[in-house]
Amino acid sequence: MSMTSDHGRLMDDVYRVQRRFYDITRKHYLLGRDHLITQMDVRPGQSVLEIACGTGRNLALIRARHPQARLHGLDISEQMLISARRTLGLRATLVRADACRFDPETLFGRRHFDHIVFSYSLSMIPDWQGALDEAMRHLAPGGTLHVVDFGDQHRLPRWVRAGLRAWLARFHVTPRDALPGALRNLPHLALHQAPLYRGYAQYARLTRRP
Repeated sequence: MSMTSDHGRLMDDVYRVQRRFYDITRKHYLLGRDHLITQMDVRPGQSVLEIACGTGRNLALIRARHPQARLHGLDISEQMLISARRTLGLRATLVRADACRFDPETLFGRRHFDHIVFSYSLSMIPDWQGALDEAMRHLAPGGTLHVVDFGDQHRLPRWVRAGLRAWLARFHVTPRDALPGALRNLPHLALHQAPLYRGYAQYARLTRRP
């Protein structure tokens, strides 16, 4: 069995039950997701892809703010996509795919996206740098990459940081402390990065060169 199949099966096992109460519980600690959404400037008709879209919660909020956007989502977990399809119906195109290797023309009928979103997903993707590279290949010239995820918690007490990371590891989540440097190394015209909530989370917005 391939690594992709293994990870997909693992995520299905994790979320088969959790997806039913995922949004209720995660709102207490997946901080900064709404900040990312409010910072998005999506013009009418522009395309948005969320990689590892989960239950579709973020895409639903993006649509509420930008009703003329064209929404797309992919996730490696078919269990999560069950919830996403119930949330979004025909308002978004949703597919099962690997964040590190996907063909947008086959899946979505388009080569590039104006906006690509990673929301608390890089910390769950084993080859997270590969996922970033893949996203950049499918980001339109002048398009924007939006990222929010766990930060390094550098301004929080050490015991809080240690306890948080031990708890996250139980859910196969690993904060990516090297993410700021990885984003700086991607080809970009502009890059804005900011820690949120005393470093609990990290937010970034990257504009690709035209």
